[in-house]
Amino acid sequence: MSKTRTGLAHAREQPYDLIVLDVMLPGLDGWSLLRELRRERDTPVLFLTARDELQDRLMGLELGADDYMVKPFAIAELVMRIRTILRRGPLRESEFIERADLQIDAIRRCVTRAGQKIDLTSKDRRRGEAIRERQPRREGRRQAHHASPRPGSPSSST
Repeated sequence: MSKTRTGLAHAREQPYDLIVLDVMLPGLDGWSLLRELRRERDTPVLFLTARDELQDRLMGLELGADDYMVKPFAIAELVMRIRTILRRGPLRESEFIERADLQIDAIRRCVTRAGQKIDLTSKDRRRGEAIRERQPRREGRRQAHHASPRPGSPSSST
């Protein structure tokens, strides 16, 4: 298993406060890793990468990154951006819901069933929003903070 896949497995299994992620990773790029992670977790992600084109930054944010920084960078700015993300409070509501062959992407307002896009009316969207609001809420970032792996713990080796 590649180090990237191992990191993804840890991110799926452990409640991290925040993940700092590079786009250019061996085996699985950071965009693909974030796409896979977002199917299961809402862990805040900050991209820190040499990919500095506008299209790259937009891609990272569109995929659900909370922030995007370009290398080289100032440590003080990185620390402040991390603090800002962590200060935002509770995790976002789930942006992606999947039940059997039905997939709902709340951010893109897109619904698919068995891989086929379903066109929704505004009334359908309101109903979907009402259903989404009834989904169980996840614990807040401050509550998750106490359960996050710490330096030196067996699960913090990534």
